[in-house]
Amino acid sequence: MGAGVALATYGWTRARFRRETSEPLEVENPPPPGDAAFARLLEAVTGSPVRGGNRVTILRNGDETFAAMLDAIAAAEETIDFSSYIYWPGDVTERFTDAFCERARAGVAVRFVVDGYGSARLGRSHVHRLEEAGVKVSFFRPPQWHTIGRVNNRMHRRLLVVDGRVGFAGGVGIADVWTGNAEDPGHWRETHARIDGPAVRDILGGFLESWTEAAREVPGPAHVPGLAPREGGVDVQVTRSSPLTGDTAVAQLFLLAVTAAQKRVWLTTAYFSAGRRFQDALCAAARRGVDVRILVNGRQVDKEVVRKTGQRSYGPMLESGVRIFEYDRTMLHAKTLVVDDDVADLGSSNFDYRSFGLDAELNVTVHDRAVAAELASHFLDDLEHADEIDLARWRSRPLAHRTYERIGDLARQSF
Repeated sequence: MGAGVALATYGWTRARFRRETSEPLEVENPPPPGDAAFARLLEAVTGSPVRGGNRVTILRNGDETFAAMLDAIAAAEETIDFSSYIYWPGDVTERFTDAFCERARAGVAVRFVVDGYGSARLGRSHVHRLEEAGVKVSFFRPPQWHTIGRVNNRMHRRLLVVDGRVGFAGGVGIADVWTGNAEDPGHWRETHARIDGPAVRDILGGFLESWTEAAREVPGPAHVPGLAPREGGVDVQVTRSSPLTGDTAVAQLFLLAVTAAQKRVWLTTAYFSAGRRFQDALCAAARRGVDVRILVNGRQVDKEVVRKTGQRSYGPMLESGVRIFEYDRTMLHAKTLVVDDDVADLGSSNFDYRSFGLDAELNVTVHDRAVAAELASHFLDDLEHADEIDLARWRSRPLAHRTYERIGDLARQSF
């Protein structure tokens, strides 16, 4: 009966989402990205405050990301707050566990929360090691009969905050597939970021949302020190998104960015399966002359049904001038958006129904030309390992291919 309730809940929420996102949403005279009014409107719509004076370091792939995170953990003096959707047994996970344990034994207050479904592989012996060292461990919504109605609402965020002053956010999970430099199919392509400055408070807020529900505890003031703006720092907005009613905050973020774009929308996403409202916004942007490019997974994707479902929507977008590329070097897990010349976004959210309608996500929007240029450069590098989808070829795809797409779409509507 529990599984039936979960399926029914998923089906109902997906049907509601599809109905709501099939209806147009007009944005009246959106200010251009890069204008202060755009950041203010984004703040009003998503509840994401504009924090000035931040230093942002973009981290590409596991080699850069894991080294930076482990260095920050090793330097922790008072607190470590960590949450992740994925924490799978393996070599890199052992390194993180050892690092957490070492700091906990040194007297640092370490709090550790992982998703009860995404990190179900984590065994009790591993948890015991953490707890024995003094780490406080919790699981977010582990599947249980009395929480079956929320089993599809997962904590998809990947966050680390050290001493309340250094924050990490993006798409990296703690597992061996994220190691390396996307050099082959065994090492995934990813984007993460280190933030130093006032916006770390909002990343901590994303951690606390999960921690307080899972552990029934609000940490003390050592976790929330005063944060002075960094000289020469940039404006950052952290969007914390949870499935409550209607579009989530991250869905509003993406929709506003695409609608306001005047020059370019370069989107990288592991999974693309959005509602008609988002497809229409991308098509409208392309028709008004915006350079719209979407980079998604090719044959190396870990969920082929999601890829095929997304391909059903290619036709109208290609006809409108949207350019679509499929990345084939390895599994593409990065989630980034570059809008015009001055705005860039990265985080845990894919451009799909689950991120927009079901899961708790966290995205970081940076209002800075240098960061936007860096992510744009990474985007162009990734296109070197991608195949562009041709409209004529898409139209001539075989019947078996079309059938797979339709079945996949029906399946994803049902569970």
